Amino acid sequence: MQWLIDTLVWLPAILVGLTFHEYAHGLVANQLGDSTPAKQGRLTLNPLPHIDWVGFLMLLLFKFGWAKPVQVDPRNFRGITPKRGMMLVSLAGPGMNILIALLSMVALKLLIPYQGTHWGFILPLLMPLIYVNLILAAFNLLPLPPLDGSKILAGLLPDSGARALYSLEQYGPLIMLLLIVTGAVGKLLWPLVNLLYGALNVLVAL
Repeated sequence: MQWLIDTLVWLPAILVGLTFHEYAHGLVANQLGDSTPAKQGRLTLNPLPHIDWVGFLMLLLFKFGWAKPVQVDPRNFRGITPKRGMMLVSLAGPGMNILIALLSMVALKLLIPYQGTHWGFILPLLMPLIYVNLILAAFNLLPLPPLDGSKILAGLLPDSGARALYSLEQYGPLIMLLLIVTGAVGKLLWPLVNLLYGALNVLVAL
């Protein structure tokens, strides 16, 4: 019963976080000239096209999962190199999650005085929205293939370094599995989550 209650509380935040993350990838790619996400129906805030059902079930059961990746063809980018274009597309997903977390923290601050009124029902939904989006942002910012962070790092490296990093993508699932099994992913993830939370908390307090 507790699992069901937790799922019902966290499910809206998970759907919002995953959907807006993938939508942001597709939107930036489209703005840069690649219509692949649009043709595949990914420029939508409807969660269904973005859900990988196996990854979604894993997320609900084991607190670790994934959405359906947005396919991008960097050869279609206009006015920017493919490497830099992919860096911007990759930044868009975590950036959107951080923005949602920030707006949720602002809403929480504004609504706390109204706890116990008819606005109070929103408050229990805001903390999951904050933490889910911060976790998604932090996880995807890790510079590990095939996560967004690896493409962001590749965009900052010389071409030779970027090629070497991209070549590791074929081993990405193995790398991630190893980090999860050993618990290393948590040691990398939570300090970044706490850093992001602290930075946003400072902004909200201003």
